[in-house]
Amino acid sequence: MQMGYYFDQTRCTGCKACVVACKDWYDTPLGDASRIKIFYAEINKWPNVGVKYLTATCYQCEDPVCVDACTDNAMSKRENGIVDVDPELCVGLDNCKGGCLKSCPYNAPQFSEVENPKMWKCDLCSDRLEKDQPAICDEACPTRAIVVAPLDELKETYGDAAIERARGRKLNDGDEFFYSTRTKPAVVMKSKVVATT
Repeated sequence: MQMGYYFDQTRCTGCKACVVACKDWYDTPLGDASRIKIFYAEINKWPNVGVKYLTATCYQCEDPVCVDACTDNAMSKRENGIVDVDPELCVGLDNCKGGCLKSCPYNAPQFSEVENPKMWKCDLCSDRLEKDQPAICDEACPTRAIVVAPLDELKETYGDAAIERARGRKLNDGDEFFYSTRTKPAVVMKSKVVATT
């Protein structure tokens, strides 16, 4: 089984309840480092202007290149498809130079601002999933724009739309989000379409 992530761009209002709930649940320090982020993009031109929001997190890729990039074997992929990092094996950003971050097309690995920080990232709240509880972002979203469930179930319920159809802000500071055919993120997305005429 491969766990997956569904995001409905037509429902997201950019409220960041998912970000706040995640930071609170994991007691994440103030700052930019976060297991989930929301990106904002203005689209089209007057008179048909609009905005889109896009969640950025670890998409638990089916072929996670970060696992191979970790020189200290601190990263692994579980049977349920969740990509894990072992903080005991991680030697820290200063010592490894961030191979996991450099390899990830979604900038999912996170590092705090302490000296030689160890990597951490979203694991879909695996501790909550083991107790049959929803991921904290899923539970906190007031518009039900996020659902964490087995990928097959998500595809059956929401369709098999590829994430590259969801235009937003690319995590590499470009102008469009993309689906990595190399890593195959475990994502189903409903994209927001704004009329151009």
